[in-house]
Amino acid sequence: MSNVALAELYAGMSDEERAYYLNRLSKVEQERFFHRWDIWARPDQLSPDQDWSIWLVMAGRGFGKTRAGAEWVRNIAEHNGDARFALVGANFAEIRMVMVEGESGLLSIAPPDDRPLWEPSLKRLRWENGAEASLYSAAEPEGLRGPQHSHAWCDEIAKWMNNAGQAQAAWDNLKMGLRLGRDPRIVATTTPRPVPLVRALAKDKSVTITKGRTQDNHMNLPDVFLTAMETDYGGTRLGRQELDGELIEELEGALWTRAMIENCRASQPSTFLRVVVGVDPPASSTGDACGIIVVGLAADDKGYILADCSAEKVSPEQWARAVADAANIWGADRVIAEANQGGAMVKSVLQAANVALSVKLVHASRGKVARAEPVAALYENDRVRHAQAFPRLEDELCGLLIGGGYEGPGRSPDRADALVYALTELMLGKSKKPNVRNLN
Repeated sequence: MSNVALAELYAGMSDEERAYYLNRLSKVEQERFFHRWDIWARPDQLSPDQDWSIWLVMAGRGFGKTRAGAEWVRNIAEHNGDARFALVGANFAEIRMVMVEGESGLLSIAPPDDRPLWEPSLKRLRWENGAEASLYSAAEPEGLRGPQHSHAWCDEIAKWMNNAGQAQAAWDNLKMGLRLGRDPRIVATTTPRPVPLVRALAKDKSVTITKGRTQDNHMNLPDVFLTAMETDYGGTRLGRQELDGELIEELEGALWTRAMIENCRASQPSTFLRVVVGVDPPASSTGDACGIIVVGLAADDKGYILADCSAEKVSPEQWARAVADAANIWGADRVIAEANQGGAMVKSVLQAANVALSVKLVHASRGKVARAEPVAALYENDRVRHAQAFPRLEDELCGLLIGGGYEGPGRSPDRADALVYALTELMLGKSKKPNVRNLN
């Protein structure tokens, strides 16, 4: 049986089964069993097989980043008495509380017969074989100027203070002092945030990166916690960053910001004055996605983004059916589609999918950004709501830049274009139908 299979088997045992299994082991065997990292670690918590000098573990909360960093230090320290570590955190209190004394810290994970000597007054850990680890605060980068090390573990680098450039200075001083031994290495563990140091490491091709989600560690986390996190934060910017481990960057000069979108989340009303479906048809079945966004206008005069039904790499008949289905499900009174790609064919394909479908074609005579600017102003004026999280749509919105240009995912902001067509029809047009639609 593999070590991974053994860990999964143990995790699935009842309390009685675990007690029976452990009682068959001697006391020494029990201690070794619980301190065998090769048994308990997931593959993504182990250092990469390929050659590397910087290993960045960038993952969601509860993934097991701290344990991975501490076990990496422990493994080297127990086998190399010449190892000299730098343990670097946001401040000394956090280093002690998390990296040294925490549940996944160096003292907790060490076997009783090989636990390092902790000297708090000296900010130092010492192993019996001579290996040492010294503590350094990233808020005091000058402390790393001078000392030499063979290895370093840097924790939560996204939290390092940087209002006066301390984070980058601490990182630079650390690297310049990493000159002992033949193979100096740095492990950085962090929940991603788009701060300069994390962004620079994420873009550095020489850095080996491990990414992961909170869900990856489900065997060691309570089900009620995972369910609550998904319910409260799934798909939101905070959830994608803190749970899914995504590095979500803010583009300078973007029409939409992450904060703007997060501030517009709201529950869906039960009735709407109008519901329309915005469509940005693809040029071909092998090209960009067909953006299909459902938007409703409520009695409070706010537009509500209700659904993202976009379809990728499908035939005209398939995306037309997806549009018709979206219109039927949400009771839309009109489909707003860009006519540039195929002209009249767009209308004929849509109506072939549903003869009762009202279709309005719009001609995109202006650039994408010019069309989007008035819609972005609706968001700024608190007139748009997102009834749920739409990660792919929201990424596209935040990729549209003031003055022209698109730097979001994919070649084209298909979902964002469809949203623009729909909100323009509902909130920037000349008329609004007064009839009320009940979506319950």
